[in-house]
Amino acid sequence: MVDIVKEFPGVLALDKAKLEVRPGTVHSLMGENGAGKSTLMKCLFGVYLEDGGSIFINGEKVNFKNSKQALESGVAMVHQELNQVMKQTVMDNIWLGRFPLKAGIINSKKMYEDTLAIFKELELDIKPDSEIHKLSVSQRQMVEIAKAYSYNAKILVLDEPTSSLTESEVEKLFEIIDKLKNKGCGIIYISHKMEEILRISDDVTIMRDGKWIATEKAENLDMDKIIKLMVGRDMTNRFPDKLNKPGDVIMEVNNLTSYYAPGITDVSFDLRKGEILGVAGLVGAGRTELLETLFGVKKIKTGTVKLHSRFVVNSSPQNAIRNGFALLTEERRATGIFGGLSIKFNSVISNLKNYSRYGMLDDSKMSEDTEWVINSMNVKTPGQKTKIKTLSGGNQQKVILGRWLLTSPEILMLDEPTRGIDVGAKYEIYQLILELAKKDKAVIMVSSEMTELLGICDRILVMSNGRCAGILDNDEKITQEEILRLASKYI
Repeated sequence: MVDIVKEFPGVLALDKAKLEVRPGTVHSLMGENGAGKSTLMKCLFGVYLEDGGSIFINGEKVNFKNSKQALESGVAMVHQELNQVMKQTVMDNIWLGRFPLKAGIINSKKMYEDTLAIFKELELDIKPDSEIHKLSVSQRQMVEIAKAYSYNAKILVLDEPTSSLTESEVEKLFEIIDKLKNKGCGIIYISHKMEEILRISDDVTIMRDGKWIATEKAENLDMDKIIKLMVGRDMTNRFPDKLNKPGDVIMEVNNLTSYYAPGITDVSFDLRKGEILGVAGLVGAGRTELLETLFGVKKIKTGTVKLHSRFVVNSSPQNAIRNGFALLTEERRATGIFGGLSIKFNSVISNLKNYSRYGMLDDSKMSEDTEWVINSMNVKTPGQKTKIKTLSGGNQQKVILGRWLLTSPEILMLDEPTRGIDVGAKYEIYQLILELAKKDKAVIMVSSEMTELLGICDRILVMSNGRCAGILDNDEKITQEEILRLASKYI
């Protein structure tokens, strides 16, 4: 890819960016959110048509007008935000647009057998005829990787492939990557997890503000050098100083059990003013289900919740918002943003009651609050009217966080708040969370990154199989091994 230029209204997303990938290698693409990584890959994959520059594959110039052309030419991509047909089966999703036919009718038997053969080769324990919406996020991610594998691609783009995977699934992905490398496939790997990058990469390209900054052999890099190239400055600390001081108990949860599986069973804990309570556990442990039950997404079967010593019943998310709860969900695209609508709409949608005057919405007040979200969250955008789906994942996350802060919540619940976000933006979000805790807000934060939980949380609640396996005070003695031991308690 040579001198690639891509412009959106008011934004130069790519400014003569370049990338050179060798067959049989892993070439990692790194940069802060908004650096242009995903945009560059969408130009390669035919999602966007570049405004300048050239793309060559095996020395031949290509100009893909859509993703189908890219796939037919041996370029496959697993996107960061999964885009699957949720009501169809796993095998339907894998063979969509290229179903095997027999006498003009879809040959379901062959489709099942072909899918099963791929899963056996990749050692995936997923039924081809399962409906995709019944799978976990991590299983759906592996289905997308299997789909890309099925194309026998010469070039495979993996955009944040491990953001929803367990450690064992990450190891399985790395085994798949090794198989592809041995077949001569060139793999472009986008991730913010530097330990992974340094472990599996042959080459690393750094981007910043839509520009190419450097390409280096992975063996010549370390974490500090990568961060300096990404952000253009040294970052000596990964986490801000903790200045919050937890006070009196603000919320008490007793013997909480939700209806329907997967759910939670007999969970009890308390939460203090100014406290950041981390929630750890393996995938499927019930971390997200705990937040959804507290927020009224899942119904409470038994148990009680007290806020300021008064019983509250969050029978729906609307009730939860009225009672001072806020929930930033794990899957931005599916349950967080209104992608085709503006930053302004996405900023104010949870707080409309505060803008109503005589049955009309106060547009100037909404604009004022949206400007506050953009400035205080440091959102990179041309303006309030920009569609949120055109922003990077990290900037989308900042808008959603700002949306909830406008509701002045007492209990702020965050489900994987830094998923798919670069090191610089992560630091900003950590600062925001700690600032809220300093102002006596109570925060519950689910994260799969134990270093993150240990870096900013006051206590860590460990979930296992829908139950609370233990609550640890975050002092210097706590270890990741201790968290994992509790996480495996009921398995």
